[in-house]
Amino acid sequence: MAVHNADIAAIFEKIADLLEIEDANPFRVRAYRNAARLVQGLTHDLKAMVEAGEDLTELPGIGEDLAKKIIEMVTTGHCSFLEKLEKQTPPALTELLKVPGLGPKRVKALWHELDVETVPQLARAAREGRIRTIPGFAEKTEARILEALQAQLAAVPRFQLAIAAQYAASLVRYLEGVPEVRRVVVAGSFRRGKDTVGDLDVLATATAASPVMARFITYDEVAEVLSQGPTRATVILRAKLQVDLRVVADASYGAALHYFTGSKSHNIAIRRLGQAMGLKINEYGVFRGKERIAGETEESVYAAVGLPYIEPELRENRGEIEAARAGRLPHLVELGDLRGDLHAHSKASDGHHTWREMATAAKARGFEYLAVTEHSRHLTVAHGLDPMRLRRQMDEIDALNAELEGITLLKGIEVDILVDGSLDLPDAVLRDLDLVVGAVHSHFDLPRDKQTARILKAMDSPHFTILAHPSGRLIGSREPMDVDMPRIIRQARSRGCFLEVNAQPERLDLQDIYAQMAKEEGVLLAISSDAHRIQDFDNLRFGMQQARRGWLEKKDVLNTRSLPELRHLIAGTMGR
Repeated sequence: MAVHNADIAAIFEKIADLLEIEDANPFRVRAYRNAARLVQGLTHDLKAMVEAGEDLTELPGIGEDLAKKIIEMVTTGHCSFLEKLEKQTPPALTELLKVPGLGPKRVKALWHELDVETVPQLARAAREGRIRTIPGFAEKTEARILEALQAQLAAVPRFQLAIAAQYAASLVRYLEGVPEVRRVVVAGSFRRGKDTVGDLDVLATATAASPVMARFITYDEVAEVLSQGPTRATVILRAKLQVDLRVVADASYGAALHYFTGSKSHNIAIRRLGQAMGLKINEYGVFRGKERIAGETEESVYAAVGLPYIEPELRENRGEIEAARAGRLPHLVELGDLRGDLHAHSKASDGHHTWREMATAAKARGFEYLAVTEHSRHLTVAHGLDPMRLRRQMDEIDALNAELEGITLLKGIEVDILVDGSLDLPDAVLRDLDLVVGAVHSHFDLPRDKQTARILKAMDSPHFTILAHPSGRLIGSREPMDVDMPRIIRQARSRGCFLEVNAQPERLDLQDIYAQMAKEEGVLLAISSDAHRIQDFDNLRFGMQQARRGWLEKKDVLNTRSLPELRHLIAGTMGR
């Protein structure tokens, strides 16, 4: 049985939820939540590490107890400790925690006072007006719960791109090992790099004798087979992710890849171009009458309608076809264009490695520089730095730079933007840094005008360099702040500072449409990992796809510059 990092992380998260409902020791709860975050962000496959006999306790935050649980999950597919907790506490209660406004204490109260254990029971209690009878719950609270439940029911479940990537990678490897299979690729919104995906569209070419369909529906992660035919099948994985497999002939591969990559509106626009030329375009090819004139490659499909190849990330019918016709398609930025990373953390705040370790890992990726950007003092949960600790760290970085070869650590800070728009640390210390990354970490629910004014004021600081994760969203758990993003982008242009495309999979922030707007306004963006451990540098590939969806080219990205070029650009924002 295949067990992915995402599966292990989900179990640790569920354990933490159940422990919190039981009022367990907060440090114990936090250990499981930290472990879930660590496992989710790992690029190394834990199953492979266990099979290779590697010592899991060498992973930061993973002690002997957690390591034993990981080994148990990998080898058996189960966690006995979770099963024990589920006997003590109804496991469905964890679903209630996903309802906005319901924390562990409220879930426990609902359970004890109204015997509410499931989402349907919660909805019924809200409709019947029983929730307001519980001490600490008011009529407005009840109304908000009912509103949140209705919104949840209307929402289509989607998976973060990075989580979907884990399931996609193992499935592709499995299908590539089936006899007579020649090519396997994941198309759809996954290939276009959308921040979330609803399902996986898998395309394969194979001979007629290949048992690929039979092997697909018997894949050990399949929980349910929805449909099965000679060239198409649909299944639901144990993780609740739907997967569609289509097998096509080599002659139709490019047309099918184009068709199933989408987007729907992009494909419709291409088909209309074809119709104007007397052509029919579908998943089988490009036809003039009954004659197939193209379709073996995607390039041939575009060439048939007089267009150059359009990268998958651009296929949203947001001007890419017009740009292609006019010869103005962007040459999209690539991962190899990055010369450094401008947002990272270490053990000094809430990271898991030393700066020497982080610098060594960054150098191994070919980076020239890495910015030291610990949290500032206001974020106490992250052990943020006060002015004295920051001064001490600046001296430590100077000493470390004297020893390092081939990479430079830049002295910075991820400083909190306070509710009044001031920065969490005084100018006297900020002015001595190489760069200042400003971020909102609290009061996400301010009204639009106040939230916007707060950020604009922060950007007016003479030492402000980059606005980190500008919308503050956490995909699936926190909506973007209500801010006037066009005004913020124009402020960055006017002020001469920069915005960030944060590569953490739960953020992918700035959103693509605003990244494109920033590009059009001439505002440079930094594609940053926000790394808290050396493995997090691997997340830059997701940030890169987000940037490409925003039409960014190498020239639009701040950290594609060499270190001298970067210093020159940053000096302008720091008033030097």
